[in-house]
Amino acid sequence: MSRPLHALVTSVLVRDDERRVLLIRHPHRGWELPQGHVESGEDLRAAACREVFEESGYEIEIDCLLAVFSKLAPAPSAVIFGFSARLAGGEATTSQESLEVGWFDEGLAVDIPEHPVNRDRLRKLLRQKAGVGYFSYRMSPFKLFESSEL
Repeated sequence: MSRPLHALVTSVLVRDDERRVLLIRHPHRGWELPQGHVESGEDLRAAACREVFEESGYEIEIDCLLAVFSKLAPAPSAVIFGFSARLAGGEATTSQESLEVGWFDEGLAVDIPEHPVNRDRLRKLLRQKAGVGYFSYRMSPFKLFESSEL
C-alpha cells in the first residue's frame, strides 16, 4: 500500500501601509501572490516569510492564517496555507521565480492574476474577515468543491 503524499505550500497576501497588495509575475503562471513549497523541517510561518523574500525582496510580518486550500487533483495534491502579512522592510527584487514585483490597489489586484486558481485564491483571501476559510478544488479545469469555515 502506498501512502498518499501532499505538498505543503504557503501563499501570502501582503499589504503595505497604503493597503496595496503585493503580486509577483511568475515566468509560467503570470501574476500571483507570493507562494511556494515548505521545505522539510521548516515552520509554516518561516516558509511564508522566506518565499516572500525570495520572490520579491521584501521582509514581512505574518498577521494570521486566513485560509486553507486543498488541491485534490491532478497530482501532486497540495495543502496551501493562505496567510495575511504586512510589509516590514526591504526593496523590490526579482528572481528566477518572479520576473516582476508590484504593488496594486485591491480593486485592481483581484483581476490581475491570469490563472483561475490564483485569481480565486486572491479573492478568497481578500474576503476572509474572521475565522479560517477552508476550500477544496480540482484543476484542469479549475473547479471548487467545498467552501466552509474551520
